[in-house]
Amino acid sequence: MNYTKTGLLIAALTALFGVAGYLIGGPTGMLIALGIAIAMNVFTYWNADRLVLRAYNAREVNEREAPEFYDMVRQLAERAQLPMPKVYIIDNPQPNAFATGRNPQNAAVAATTGIMQTLTREELAGVMAHELAHVKNYDTLTMTVGAALAGAISTLAQFGFFFGGRGDERPNPIVVIATAILAPLAAMVIQMAISRSREYVADRMGGEISGNPLALASALEKIAGGVVHTPNPDAENHPATASLFIINPLTGHGTDNLFSTHPATENRIAALHQQARQMGMSGVSFTSGHHGASQARPQSQRRRRGPWG
Repeated sequence: MNYTKTGLLIAALTALFGVAGYLIGGPTGMLIALGIAIAMNVFTYWNADRLVLRAYNAREVNEREAPEFYDMVRQLAERAQLPMPKVYIIDNPQPNAFATGRNPQNAAVAATTGIMQTLTREELAGVMAHELAHVKNYDTLTMTVGAALAGAISTLAQFGFFFGGRGDERPNPIVVIATAILAPLAAMVIQMAISRSREYVADRMGGEISGNPLALASALEKIAGGVVHTPNPDAENHPATASLFIINPLTGHGTDNLFSTHPATENRIAALHQQARQMGMSGVSFTSGHHGASQARPQSQRRRRGPWG
């Protein structure tokens, strides 16, 4: 279970918090930083999801306000054997989505207006199935807490320019600059390593939950293209939350390297096509779907499908 991973992440980021405090303010700075870190860990565990949703001005919707979307999430949650999550819509033209929450009983899924306008119904179902896979695997706990703490470390490092040195010494500008650069970088490396490895798993589980990996693959391609041409100012203001999204909202040119929050989109698409072949969906035809987009469907209807298929 990801409680262990989350515990290790919190411990690692707390240690980084202490190191940053020590480099900036010596032993006193370290104690202050550790005290802040402990308080933040408790606060973040219970409130990180609300902080993220508030950062993106997400609006909770019910069955009356968004009947089709709400019903889609409900049916996918039933197929995933999950409690019904809270459903949010973000008024943002960039096509994207994310999930958050400390456990399946307190989970939320959010989609932008851009993704709802860009994708077919089946593609959107694949995306939401991917997000529910994160919920089922407790990835939302790890990534949400990691995003909040990584952002906190970046803030602490930036404050280093205004902190005093050790004791009566003047601050060492080299140490301050190194802290400002290395502390947030180290925090992001930990966060990215966890996030990237889980995206492949969530893609595969999302394909299983929705019943059509090809639709999710098509969705990833469209979202990646949309991100390139549609900036997301809220994400730019909160870069530590980038790993929560199905596609990095900061850039559409992700590659499989140490500094990418997500695996390369083309690699994820290739993995989903491989999964489709394993599911007996190697033969596909393309029919016009919602908004006139192409929609992949297996020629054989042997497999159980959702109402969007």
